[in-house]
Amino acid sequence: MSGPPWRIIFFGTPSFALPILQGLLKGPEEVVGIVTQPDREKGRGRKIVISPVKELALQNGLVLLQPEKVKEEAFQEAVATLQPDLLAVVAYGQILPKSVLSIPRYGAVNVHASLLPRYRGAAPIAWAILRGESVTGVTTMVMDEGMDTGDVLLQEEVPIGREMTCEMLHDRLATLGARLLSKTLEKMKAGEIRPIPQDHSKATYAPPLKKEDGRIHWEKEAGEVDRQVRAFNPWPGAFTKWGDRFLKVFRGAIRERAPAGKPGEVVWVGSDFIQVETGKNSYLIEEVQVEGRKRMTVREFLSGHSISVGTVFQ
Repeated sequence: MSGPPWRIIFFGTPSFALPILQGLLKGPEEVVGIVTQPDREKGRGRKIVISPVKELALQNGLVLLQPEKVKEEAFQEAVATLQPDLLAVVAYGQILPKSVLSIPRYGAVNVHASLLPRYRGAAPIAWAILRGESVTGVTTMVMDEGMDTGDVLLQEEVPIGREMTCEMLHDRLATLGARLLSKTLEKMKAGEIRPIPQDHSKATYAPPLKKEDGRIHWEKEAGEVDRQVRAFNPWPGAFTKWGDRFLKVFRGAIRERAPAGKPGEVVWVGSDFIQVETGKNSYLIEEVQVEGRKRMTVREFLSGHSISVGTVFQ
């Protein structure tokens, strides 16, 4: 790779960004600063939680910035003071204005967990599974002021296996993202990359997930239920109402068969599964979590709870 190391400011917040930041830290470029979201209160105890990216930044003694809003003048002055050649942005959580994007000499590169222009937005991994895609991937792109609308630099595909959960796909794409960003920077420095405009007419969107998105509607086909369970594993978790309690479902399987009950009705209880009727075919629940308890297999669950044939999940 020719030329001196580029001075890079990394923007990122969640665990997806960690392998990519780790890859940068091991690479030939110089990470001169980290920008991540402010610390937030979480959980019932309102405990202050720092982002995974902040934790890694502190471990490596990196310059750390946590603006409430990236439009703040003081923040933009701090970025300019670091004299970056490039911004590397991965799931940061705020759209960067032109006043920030124009600071570095070579602009900003974003790593996005989809094959743009498909699945622009905050939750591309979950939505790709939820909508039954067989393939997804990672894109590096030149950032502009829109939401994932910039010119594409590089892309790489990943197949979505029939049993793949959001957690599994998340980890695979994060690892791929680290390699793709390294390759992108290498080609940029060598002048071997040509940005390609996105076809905006083919854009689809992946809005943020909400807890209520996880509710299972048993009148849907078993295949849709299965995709929902995998797409929302681990968060927010697909769930159903069991009497006056909520039951999260984290793993299961489809059983093709003629209907034997109404949607949501338990039609068989085995030692390792609970068979529930859906709008088409049955769904075999294999891993669950009761409110206030840990995740467990159905075998473990049934050792302490009784569910009989005829029970109806809501």
